[in-house]
Amino acid sequence: MRVLVTGGSGFIGANFLNSSVPSRPTDHFINVDALTYAANPMSVAAIAERSNYSFRKIDIADGPAILETVLDAAPDLVVHFAAESHVDRSILGPEAFVRTNVMGTFQLLEACRALAKKKEVLFHHVSTDEVYGSLGETGLFTETTPYDPSSPYSASKASSDHLVRAYHRTYGLAVKLTNCSNNYGPLQFPEKLLPLMIQKALARQPLPVYGAGLNVRDWLYVTDHVSAIWAVIEKGKPGETYNVGGNSEARNIDLVHSVCRILAEETAATEKELLDLITFVKDRPGHDLRYAIDASKIRRECGWQPTETLASGLRKTVRWYLDNESWVAAVTSGAYRNWLEQNYEGRSS
Repeated sequence: MRVLVTGGSGFIGANFLNSSVPSRPTDHFINVDALTYAANPMSVAAIAERSNYSFRKIDIADGPAILETVLDAAPDLVVHFAAESHVDRSILGPEAFVRTNVMGTFQLLEACRALAKKKEVLFHHVSTDEVYGSLGETGLFTETTPYDPSSPYSASKASSDHLVRAYHRTYGLAVKLTNCSNNYGPLQFPEKLLPLMIQKALARQPLPVYGAGLNVRDWLYVTDHVSAIWAVIEKGKPGETYNVGGNSEARNIDLVHSVCRILAEETAATEKELLDLITFVKDRPGHDLRYAIDASKIRRECGWQPTETLASGLRKTVRWYLDNESWVAAVTSGAYRNWLEQNYEGRSS
């Protein structure tokens, strides 16, 4: 089987490739990535020389290039990870999110539609629970929850989801979709909450927490997400959506406390000195209160469930960042530091 993976040098895509390429030696994986700020060739260095892996530097919003690549590679399976994915960045600069997440998905769908005239191809679309909007203190997102996106990021992902379903219904393109909860784990770019807290705590810098830190997320360890994607690819029904959650709800402030405790256990720091770094900042606009996933459909139809608890996954995550300082140094460029200053400047509450 030939598998084309978009965004394979980013966080989830790299974890997908790092586990799949060596475990499926008879399959060939083509990584298509524009290598924007959050992607890093170091993330796939372990598989870069394998005979069943190849890389092509291409922007998915470049229609002619994507069409040529898809027709040339002739994949049996396309797994679409490529996306702008950070909510705060989408608030400051939404245009890039529309270009990549909406137009990029459109160009990829068009290329797969052209390929489907010559051979069968399955399009697996990776999306987010943020398309559903915000929950109150109770309830869970199901696959039939109406879309109600709050940010330019979630609106762009909702748009891409609708496009994928439309291409299935209108053109008969074989598609499957997964909407996942908050991912965490190795190789995550340190603009996201957990790696950001880890790196700032190690540097003894303030730990910025939005509002009172009461926003709740369901946390999914990235390798559990990878196994869920394969479960849907292999056992899911064409045209169907599957929600993927980690059964691990936590308030942001409690998660930051857990990170401080684990870091104190793993380093020479004391828990108190790390907790004293917590700084509450002005909340971001449209910050959803709570996300929580009902993953019963993927359990029932695909036999999948997460293997990591939040406690085990957090410790593995902290340990990975402690053991991979060179990776962190390589991705935290001057541009990234400037963005952090721009985003959190003036937010003290």
